[in-house]
Amino acid sequence: MYNENSYEQSIIELFQNLGYNHYYGPDIERDYTTPLFKSDLENLYDINFSLDEEAVDKAIEAIQDFGIGSLEEKNNKFMNFLQNGINVNYWKNNKEESTHVKLINFDNLDSNLFTIINQWTVVDNETKIPDVVVFINGIPLVVCELKSPSRDDTDTSEAYTQLKKYMKVIPNLFNYNAFCVMSDLSISKAGTITANEDRFMEWKTTDGSYETTQWADFTTFFEGIFEKNRFIDILKNFITFSNDSTKKIKILGAYHQYFAVNKAVESTIKAIGSNHKAGVFWHTQGSGKSLSMIFYVNKLQQRLESPTFVVITDRNDLDDQLFLQFSKCSDFLRQTPKQASSMKDLKALLKDRQANGIFFTTMQKFDDYDESLTERDDVIVISDEAHRSQYGFEERVNPKTGEMIIGAARRIRNALPNATYIGFTGTPISKADKSTREVFGNYIDIYDMTQSVEDGATVPISYESRIAEVKLDETILQKIDDKYWELREQAEEYNIERSKRELSKMESLLGAPEIIEDICQDIVQHYENNRAIELTGKAMIVAYSRAIAIKMYKKILELRPDWEEKVKVVVSDYNKDPEEWYNIIGGKSYRKELENKFKDDEDPMKIAIVVDKWLTGFDVPSLATMYVYKPMKGHNLMQAIARVNRVFKGKEGGLVVDYIGIASELKKAMSEYTERDNKNYGDMDVDKIAYPKFQEKLEICQDLFHGFDYSNFFGESNLKRSQVISEGVNFMEDLSRGETKDSFLKEALILKKWLSLCRSRANEKERFEVAFFEAVRTVIVKVSSDNKLSFNQINKQITELLNQSIKSTGVINVINVSDEVSLFDSEFLDKVRAMESSNLIISLLEKLLNDQVSGYKTTNIVKSEEFSELLKQTMNNYINGHITNDEVIEELINIAKLLHDAHLEGEKLGLTEEELAFYNAIALPKNIHQFYDDETLVKITQELTESLRNNRTIDWQKKESARANMRRTVKRLLKKYDYPPEDMNFALEKVIAQCELWVDGTA
Repeated sequence: MYNENSYEQSIIELFQNLGYNHYYGPDIERDYTTPLFKSDLENLYDINFSLDEEAVDKAIEAIQDFGIGSLEEKNNKFMNFLQNGINVNYWKNNKEESTHVKLINFDNLDSNLFTIINQWTVVDNETKIPDVVVFINGIPLVVCELKSPSRDDTDTSEAYTQLKKYMKVIPNLFNYNAFCVMSDLSISKAGTITANEDRFMEWKTTDGSYETTQWADFTTFFEGIFEKNRFIDILKNFITFSNDSTKKIKILGAYHQYFAVNKAVESTIKAIGSNHKAGVFWHTQGSGKSLSMIFYVNKLQQRLESPTFVVITDRNDLDDQLFLQFSKCSDFLRQTPKQASSMKDLKALLKDRQANGIFFTTMQKFDDYDESLTERDDVIVISDEAHRSQYGFEERVNPKTGEMIIGAARRIRNALPNATYIGFTGTPISKADKSTREVFGNYIDIYDMTQSVEDGATVPISYESRIAEVKLDETILQKIDDKYWELREQAEEYNIERSKRELSKMESLLGAPEIIEDICQDIVQHYENNRAIELTGKAMIVAYSRAIAIKMYKKILELRPDWEEKVKVVVSDYNKDPEEWYNIIGGKSYRKELENKFKDDEDPMKIAIVVDKWLTGFDVPSLATMYVYKPMKGHNLMQAIARVNRVFKGKEGGLVVDYIGIASELKKAMSEYTERDNKNYGDMDVDKIAYPKFQEKLEICQDLFHGFDYSNFFGESNLKRSQVISEGVNFMEDLSRGETKDSFLKEALILKKWLSLCRSRANEKERFEVAFFEAVRTVIVKVSSDNKLSFNQINKQITELLNQSIKSTGVINVINVSDEVSLFDSEFLDKVRAMESSNLIISLLEKLLNDQVSGYKTTNIVKSEEFSELLKQTMNNYINGHITNDEVIEELINIAKLLHDAHLEGEKLGLTEEELAFYNAIALPKNIHQFYDDETLVKITQELTESLRNNRTIDWQKKESARANMRRTVKRLLKKYDYPPEDMNFALEKVIAQCELWVDGTA
């Protein structure tokens, strides 16, 4: 059978093919309290051959004592050592010397020792044995947790849980951790010590292409990351801590970032020697563009020996956000970014620096500037969101004044004439946009929406129009939309006053009290009925203007006075604002407080009303809903709606709810995307995509329940609702419906996902039906899962589910048992016997019995085999039709009683549960009592247990020599009592097997 050990051997062979050394952990004599591989650690003296040994001694001391601090703090300190080396002071000839010691020679790959060790025992708070650990120069940089590809009851989620447990009980290993890997052959993912499970990502290519990434296999993953050159590149240049005052987040670059950044670096170096156009880096919104910039700056400053970077955005809030992200990674960048307050300030910053420097500024600061800031040719200009509306070389004349108006691109070029330019964007450049290409050149790398969703870097977005529901005239809205953009794009001075007048007219129309009331009523009802239950309930309302944002806020509070903590306004404040506005919108520090509250999934603030702020560069992963009441076009629109495409556990997609008529603009914007993006996401309309898919899956689930009447579920009685859920589970648990049940579990889960996107379109009967199917699905999954759940816990979960789905009240008692129960409680077994849903009861009893037997598998080999066989025979008799439903229930209840009696057996003999397991093995032969009385068997048991405890050594379940010694110890002790009797050697084998099981369970 191809099990976990087989897979482990496959991974070892794969690493050996990549040129790594391999050792088997138990074969290495060592101190288990240090996770360092001391033999390879000696290589630090070789890679630092030009230094005194005392210096390397000091460096080794530094990585063995990180002082007091959290795991994140210690790991952050170590990553700095790993990426930059260690500065040490030491004494030589009575004089203090200082020098720099490398942990990895990044310049000479072959001078490093690359090693993997499987079954590497580590002792800290507990003793644990990770599957595979990857070392460079004796330092354990990667922990791989592998799961059996052939077992249904284990997967990468279990591997993730195991890794998190290791971090708690053997944190000394993770002080040195660069990242972790979890793999079960079908899925392989990497993530850092701070990453949630949904942030562990696959590595889908070995050459940077996106063509064959949908079903990337484990060989692609391991070769993609651990090819030696790539591995040390990742270690040095694609792992960073993002630090702020409250927490440290460790980030591992994704595969698309790694390959694209390296392309961008090469493109930039080439551009410096030619046309200074490094190109455009298009990675769809939400796929980590700002972090890609950080990786790019970090690597390029090493390749170019300290260039200067000028980062340009087109809005102050974007400048602040990007500057903040860079500042959080300043340790990784080895310098502190600075924001220029003016062109004078930027000129001073550039003048003071002939090398290094990361300076942030906004495009608007170049408006009235026509001098050169610096003539240097090692300045790299990074533009965030490079688009035609921001750039242009053309000169225009104001017909009224005759004044020449110079395009933004020309002004920036005049200010930085010898710089090299690169554009980073989350949306594609318009096909008609020649200006952007003229400034930056062609695309460096394209990571589109389809690839991002496929990789799990983002989730898809759906669109729902609510214009008809609030009875707004779409033709008027279209005129407003056209006028709004016509006026906004007119930059000539003589049109500004006219623009203000026209825009104020539109504001009067869009801000009319009756329209605001209709929209707010619809938003409140839509949110309460459909979106409040999605994930954390976070939602964003995009208002046309600040005044309308405040009107909407007041109206929502008028409709829902108890929402004062739930809904807030996030807009800029100005000196001339009315006083009452300030009480609502506050100042900069208040907006920061609101940002923290909105990003906190547990905070009561659930709805943010915004105008421009938070529509770009702002991430709240659980945000799933956006209500739009503001005309938007092109990349502005795509950037805004991307607020709801972030990944969050359980998030099927983001929903954009439209009150202003953005459907046509969405289609226009999508036309600029890649061909496959257009095919997959060109039409996001819920009515055309999500709702028909929902209805299709609903019909499938209805067909799978053909012949079962669940009409009582639609009534008012919770009791009847409980009964019909129970009967529905019973219906699906019928043996004759094996394939039907499997299909139902799959289809019902997909049905639930589609409903999350089109709930407002589904009618009440459809929503109730989904609630029924989801309740049945959940019970079946809970009953058949490995997780130990009591009936009471299942009932509680179903109650919560139905309260969310259908707004029911009262207790849903699906399994007719409301208190905590025990399988060994005779009163509970009597209740079970009396229940009508026999198929459900058989499944429940089988699960509870399996839970008990599974407990034996790691402690008591005899009872495990005995009860496993008994349970297997009983179920086989039932499946083959040899016994009826009633008879199998009685058989299962009888097994429960036997299990109960087995638990009491030790008490009668005065043995602990641990000792009882050895007693069961020793007393296994049927006629053993002809040779020994109980007193002797108990004595043998207690001596054997004591001897094993006294002779146990760390790692003995893996080290064959220690295992052999354990077997000799057991045989010697048993021989003292002439055990086993003649012709009963099988008994000795069983006792040895129990001893080995005990060893495995206690190490």
